[in-house]
Amino acid sequence: MTQTLPFPQARTAALPAAAALALVLAGCAVGPDFKPPEPPRTADAAQPYAALPAATASAPGHGGAAQAYALGQDVPALWWQLFQSPPLDRLIRSALERSPTLAAAQAALRQAQELYTADAGAKQLPSVSGQAGAARDRVSQAASAIPGGITYNLFNASVNVSYSIDAFGATRRELEGLQASIDVQRWQVEAAYLTLTANLVTTAIQEASLRAQLQATQDVIASQERSLALVEQQSRLGAVAQQAVLAQRTQLAQTRATLPALDKALAQTHQQLAVLAGRLPDDRELPAFTLDTLQLPRELPVSLPSVLVRQRPDIQASEALLHAASAQVGVATANLYPQFTLSGSAGAQSLTLDKIFSAPARAWSLGGSVLAPIFNGGSLQARRRAAEAAYDQSLAQYQQTVLNAFLNVANTLRALDSDAQSLRAQADAEALARESLDLVAQQYQAGAVSALSLLDAERSVQQTRVALVQAQAARYADTAALFQALGGGWWNRAELPLAGTPLAFQGAASAPR
Repeated sequence: MTQTLPFPQARTAALPAAAALALVLAGCAVGPDFKPPEPPRTADAAQPYAALPAATASAPGHGGAAQAYALGQDVPALWWQLFQSPPLDRLIRSALERSPTLAAAQAALRQAQELYTADAGAKQLPSVSGQAGAARDRVSQAASAIPGGITYNLFNASVNVSYSIDAFGATRRELEGLQASIDVQRWQVEAAYLTLTANLVTTAIQEASLRAQLQATQDVIASQERSLALVEQQSRLGAVAQQAVLAQRTQLAQTRATLPALDKALAQTHQQLAVLAGRLPDDRELPAFTLDTLQLPRELPVSLPSVLVRQRPDIQASEALLHAASAQVGVATANLYPQFTLSGSAGAQSLTLDKIFSAPARAWSLGGSVLAPIFNGGSLQARRRAAEAAYDQSLAQYQQTVLNAFLNVANTLRALDSDAQSLRAQADAEALARESLDLVAQQYQAGAVSALSLLDAERSVQQTRVALVQAQAARYADTAALFQALGGGWWNRAELPLAGTPLAFQGAASAPR
C-alpha cells in the first residue's frame, strides 16, 4: 500500500529536498572538460615545408635514383619492406616477437589497464564486506550494578555496505586521469615499436655501409700492393730511388692501419643488431647486410602538419599526459566540495551461538554522512592552483613536443635533399679519381710522372670510394629516419605483435601465474 503525505503543504516542502537528493545522486563533474589542442597552422597549407622540391637529385650507381616527395600520401605500416630486403623483413618480424624492450612496454600497458580496472570497480560500485565474530566479555560490578559483575558471550555476523556518492565528479575525474595514463602507456608501446623497427633498419644500413667501406679499403690495399711491387721492381733496376719505395710502403701501411678500426666498428654494429633483435651478440643466424641487397624507395610520403600531430606516438603520449593533468584539476576542484557517504549493515547478534540465526537476533543499521571542508588553512585551494600549474606545464611540454616533431621532419627532409646532392658529388669525384688514377698509372709506367704522383692518385681513389659508400648509406639511413619521423604508419597496422621472451632467456624463470 502506498503511503501519502497527510497535508498538501508537507508534500510541497518535500519536493525541493527530493530534487536536491536526485541532483546529489546524479552528480556533476566539476573542473575543465578536456579538449585536444588544435594542430598548429602553417602559413602555406599546400606547401608546409619550406623549399621542398618535387624530387631529390639523382646520381649514377646503386642508391642514386631520385626520390619523389608525395605530399599527403599515407605511410605504410610495414614501411621497411620498401627497401625490398627479405632478410631485413624477417629480422624485424622476429625482433618484434623477441624484443625485451617491447615486452616491457606492453607489460607496463597491461599494468595500467589492471590498475584502472581495480580502481573503477572499487570507486564506482558499493563496497560490500562480510564480518563474523565471537567475544567473551566481563562487565565489572561498578559498571553493571550487578553483584559480582557479569560475564557473557557475544556472537555476531553481518554484511556491511558502504557507498560514496560521486556528487561532484571527483571519482569520475580520477578514473579519467587513470584512463589517460593507459593512453600514455599505449603510446609508449607504439613509440617502442617505432623506435625498435627504425633502429633495426638504420643499424642494418650502418652494417652494410661498414662492410662496403671495409671492402673498398681492401680493394685499395690490393691496388697499393700491386703498385708497391712495381716500384720495388723499378728500384731494383735503378729506375727509381729508394725514397719512392719507402713512400709506397708507408702509404700501404697507413691504409692497412685503417682496417682494425673498420673491423671493430663492423663487429660492434653486427652485435648491436643482434641485441636489438632480442638475440645474443654472437648469434650466428643473424643475416649479413650489404648495400647491394637494399633498394632505395623511389617515393617518399610527406604528411601534412594537421595529420602529423595525430600520427606521432610522442605527440599522442604528450597529449595523454595533458589529459591526465586536466583530470587532476577536476579532482582538486571536487575536493573543495562536500563528500557524501551512505552506509548500512544487516546481520545478527546473540549471546549464544545456537540462536545467532533466530529472528530475535536480527540487527541492522542504516546511515549517511557528509564530510565538508570548513577550514584547512587554504590547503585545498593551493592544491587546485598547483594542479592548474601542472596542467600549464603539460601544455607547454605538449607544444614543445609538437615543435620538435615538426623540426624532426623538416631536418630529415633537408637531409634527404642534401644526401642526394652529396651522393651525386661523391659519385662524380670517385669517377674522376678513378680516371685520374688510370691516366697517372699509364704515365708512370711510361716514366712520364714520378711515383709520388701515383701515390697521390691512389690516395684520392681511396678517399673518394669510402666517401661514396658513406654517402650511399646516408641516403638509406635518412630515408628510414623520415618514415620514423612521420610516425611509422602504426594506424595502418591490424594488430601489434605481442612480444615474448627472447630465445636467449627461454630457460629462465618467468613471473608466477
